[in-house]
Amino acid sequence: MSAYRNHLSPPVFPYAWASDWGEDRYGLWQAFTYKNVRHAFRWIQPGTFMMGSPEAEEGRDSDEDLHKVTITQGFWLAETTVTQALWQITMGENPSHFKSDKRPVETVSWEDSHAFIDKLNQIHSDLSVRLPWEAEWEYACRAGTKTLFNFGDKQDLTLEKVNYSGKWDDSDIKGETKDVKTYPCNAWGLYEMHGNVWEWCEDMWRDHLGKDVVSNPKAVARDDQEASILQVVRGGSWGSNGGFARSASRHKFYRNDRRALLGFRLAIGLELQSAQHDAKRLQGKT
Repeated sequence: MSAYRNHLSPPVFPYAWASDWGEDRYGLWQAFTYKNVRHAFRWIQPGTFMMGSPEAEEGRDSDEDLHKVTITQGFWLAETTVTQALWQITMGENPSHFKSDKRPVETVSWEDSHAFIDKLNQIHSDLSVRLPWEAEWEYACRAGTKTLFNFGDKQDLTLEKVNYSGKWDDSDIKGETKDVKTYPCNAWGLYEMHGNVWEWCEDMWRDHLGKDVVSNPKAVARDDQEASILQVVRGGSWGSNGGFARSASRHKFYRNDRRALLGFRLAIGLELQSAQHDAKRLQGKT
């Protein structure tokens, strides 16, 4: 029996929208295809991890309070950021500075990412994507690791593994984005969790994570239209220094900021899985 066919598995698999699905050494995956553009998701099992960084970690910022977090319900996370190809067929235009179908869409704000999500969910009536919560993002980025990066520590950081400025302390805007899946994935099959583009999270910015033990933390999310609200971004970018690319690194931008450094990744939470599971169970009783 597969190690993934147990209580840690999603209650529904595959989803009705899936064009293809399966299981490999990284776990379960499923993808949707829209107008010949395919986008795949990885199943992220529930678990416990240490979010933030120890005080001795090189490159650490004071907001990265180290604390235990439990993710009690699994979720799906896209194996790559949203590509320009997917954005183009969904929105009918391409705002990116570095244009190429296989590169991440960038120069998109938090507000833009929500407009895209709303439209994609309307196109696919069975789909319910969202932005990841910050805790989900770090949990998935680490993929069970405690090191600075999901592939090791500072000495292991190279331009062959991460698209960043090439410097530990300094940014450099002479670079550019690269195609998704250019760099090795982590142990859970997720690509470019370090570097390439900063990734918007659902959470509003908070100055400190806090040190309390928590389950399923969800920082406040605001639905109003205030542009001055700061939102969390994660992962670093092609122009950011190596310290910003660490698993624990946190940064913020205004929700209406549009820069060639900013993109996003899609998530699907258990709220959809539970609804589909209930519907399937009810169908079985009729």
